[in-house]
Amino acid sequence: MALIDVVKIEPQEKVLISKYPSEDLKMGTQVIVKPGQQTIFVKGGKVCDVLDSGTHTLNTQNLPLLNKLINLPFGGNSPFSAEVWFVNKVAVLDNKWGTKTPLNLEDPRYKIIVPVRAFGQYGVKIKDPEVFMNTLFGALPSMQASDIQRFFQGKIISSISTLIGKKITQEGISLIDIPAHLEELSLFCQTSIASEFNKFGLEVPNFFFESVNIPQDDPSFIKLKEAKEKAMHINTVGRDIYQLDRSMDVMDTAAGNEGSAGSVMGAGMGLGMGMGMGQGMGQGMANMSQNISPNINTPPPVPSNSSYLLHINGQQHGPYPVDILKGYLNSGQVAPDTLAWKEGFTSWVKLSELPEFNAGAGATTTPPPPPPPVM
Repeated sequence: MALIDVVKIEPQEKVLISKYPSEDLKMGTQVIVKPGQQTIFVKGGKVCDVLDSGTHTLNTQNLPLLNKLINLPFGGNSPFSAEVWFVNKVAVLDNKWGTKTPLNLEDPRYKIIVPVRAFGQYGVKIKDPEVFMNTLFGALPSMQASDIQRFFQGKIISSISTLIGKKITQEGISLIDIPAHLEELSLFCQTSIASEFNKFGLEVPNFFFESVNIPQDDPSFIKLKEAKEKAMHINTVGRDIYQLDRSMDVMDTAAGNEGSAGSVMGAGMGLGMGMGMGQGMGQGMANMSQNISPNINTPPPVPSNSSYLLHINGQQHGPYPVDILKGYLNSGQVAPDTLAWKEGFTSWVKLSELPEFNAGAGATTTPPPPPPPVM
């Protein structure tokens, strides 16, 4: 076989490393290394000498390790045999990654498990050719970026699942809000994933999330949205009022099947449930969590003249602020003829007869005994 006079390989964008097809060399052979390339000489599976970009004439000076290994004679065009590998050190930046199946992640804020799909891309380049050849490359004639994608796809996806869960837990980020955090999530994942690539002599110059999404029609996503809306409502109106409103809504729906009389009864039951569920609804709702026995004629002290006790189904409830009662009247949860009392009244009167609801009343500091239950 003829000895080679010139050795070169044109760089290809997606090819990370390739082997020159002949091993028959001689001293005096020219090796042309293009910009972004590096040439490695291998003998007996051992990496020997490395040439950077430029035109090199092979001699014992630029191949000291190979010369020592095969003991070439000094000078002349002595033939020798060695593998010549061309390494492309330019980064390939558009490697795609994505989840073939959804990742089941628990939302750290609302404790709901939802299926998450994630997609993105990353860059890769050979950082240490010797480590790369010894740990990953093996005896293949060449390796492309697509091979790296195939080798590392499983590792990337398993890492992504762990890293997303870790990041959202540390930061308290809801999965429904994660699209707003893609940049910081990308940097967080890049650090961990790059350390895995480094073990094989590879570098990850960039790593991006292009999208993280949840199927819009998935029941768990719908449940997650409802949980977020509920939390927003509680933050807006306060937990106590929210709980009371919910209990009233539930009881009103149940009582709606029994007609208007049932609505009044349902309203009373809703108020009773609301009392046990909320605390601290302002100064006028301080005693809301305590049910008042129907056998006690004297109601507890009323914190404010703007709050009322109600007498429904033989029981006293409250006190409730005027604004809350107006809402219950308007929605039909409390009937206009429901009996009410506040400090300064001489008797129990219908809500519709109160000053705040169209009429006036007398004045005293102790209410009379409540009327007997309706037989």
